[in-house]
Amino acid sequence: MTVFVDSVTTGPIAGSSKVYTGQGVPLRRVHLTTGEHFDLYDTSGPYTDEHATIDLEKGLPRRSGIVEDKGTQLQRARAGEISAEMAFIAEREGVPAELVRDEVARGRAVIPANHRHPECEPMIIGKAFTVKVNANIGNSAVTSSIADEVDKMVWATRWGADTIMDLSTGRDIHLTREWILRNAPVPVGTVPIYQALEKVDGDPTKLTWETYRDTVIEQCEQGVDYMTVHAGVLLRYIPLTVDRVTGIVSRGGSIMAAWMLAHHRESFLYENFGELCEILARYDVTFSLGDGLRPGSIADANDAAQFAELETLGELTKIAKSHGVQVMIEGPGHVPMHKIVENVRLEEELCEEAPFYTLGPLATDIAPAYDHITSAIGAAIIAQAGTAMLCYVTPKEHLGLPNRKDVKDGVIAYKIAAHAADLAKGHPRAQERDDALSLARFEFRWHDQFALSLDPDTAREFHDETLPAEPAKTAHFCSMCGPKFCSMRITQDIRDAMAEKSEEFAQQGNRVYLPLTT
Repeated sequence: MTVFVDSVTTGPIAGSSKVYTGQGVPLRRVHLTTGEHFDLYDTSGPYTDEHATIDLEKGLPRRSGIVEDKGTQLQRARAGEISAEMAFIAEREGVPAELVRDEVARGRAVIPANHRHPECEPMIIGKAFTVKVNANIGNSAVTSSIADEVDKMVWATRWGADTIMDLSTGRDIHLTREWILRNAPVPVGTVPIYQALEKVDGDPTKLTWETYRDTVIEQCEQGVDYMTVHAGVLLRYIPLTVDRVTGIVSRGGSIMAAWMLAHHRESFLYENFGELCEILARYDVTFSLGDGLRPGSIADANDAAQFAELETLGELTKIAKSHGVQVMIEGPGHVPMHKIVENVRLEEELCEEAPFYTLGPLATDIAPAYDHITSAIGAAIIAQAGTAMLCYVTPKEHLGLPNRKDVKDGVIAYKIAAHAADLAKGHPRAQERDDALSLARFEFRWHDQFALSLDPDTAREFHDETLPAEPAKTAHFCSMCGPKFCSMRITQDIRDAMAEKSEEFAQQGNRVYLPLTT
């Protein structure tokens, strides 16, 4: 097949450059007009290097130091080892390496890093660390283009996606995944049952354990870092979904439900889970135990089907960890705000505090085309409560396959939710960026305000719609308040006047207690 893309050219995000620490940890360095700089966590790989042209056929350079003969990150952490990946992550997160090791050893954090994905920069998912964001990409039977999916991956990581899930269900699934993996600086996840279903011509009843197992091995060999497995959907849980408003909304969950009803037997994923653990352990692929019975509407939130499956996921978590396999748990879905925290409490109680990875949740069902917002509301709440990674939702959710702009909008919305949660949890250093941007705003350093924002391009574009001239970048007002009504300019004038008064009284020998300019 011909892939109509061989390279992609990007440049640095406005006001920034890519730098690396002595340990090779990537940073986005914001160059402030004060002569100082501010370093940010960076997920973009080489895509924000100066004048970077990426040869997609060649792929990214391989990371050195990968060890395959010492077991999984979980097994090595339990043995007391601080692996090269753990040390890299500690510097990246700004935490002690011992914390990384201990959280992985306890199963409260995972490091998705398949030995066969050497292009990936190590990262961690766990509630003791910064909240991460996943971006879903992938083709469909209706729209299928390898070039488009690779492009989405490049731009998702540029704007801050910490992981990528390739959910392709159309043509050339293997080749699409290969191009994504060889160019992905972040972990890549999949749902293997999608490709397995394609191998049996889309008929769920024709699936077999052997077809699924071989698909998992194929994807492990390619380098997939984590896999969604819907092994908690059991035959006895299907009747619990009959009275739901939206039934079973998970694609993987519905496929397995159809198979079980057709064969009148238990899920082959559940029955063969031990063998699946052995396969994933060989490559150090992380389980993302799927929520096949998650609620797809507000009406179905926190129901018996959802929580029955969650209890089974807790059982499977113990089995996976006994094989040394890292585990995270997927969560809802559609949940109103007052029911969100209960999901985190139960997940931690039933699943030994394995990292929670949630889709949203969407806090209301009434906003098609704006579901990146409805879900970001729920995402911020559930992340503050302890969710470790948020799966983004784009404006196209429920409506169509997202394009590059939808991917960016979804990533930015979820970076807001994740950072808001980090602030609320008091994560070390989380507020530093807010304080730096606030000071730039107060001092009318417009270029710095743009550069420190999550989306410098759009921030600059909005400002320049009404005040495009370069002198406006030093003006002490914007087009909303104008030169006479800017509260911050007035505040500065007040402070200047108070400072003058204080100096005048001091010269007269009087003692006054007035606040001075900071």
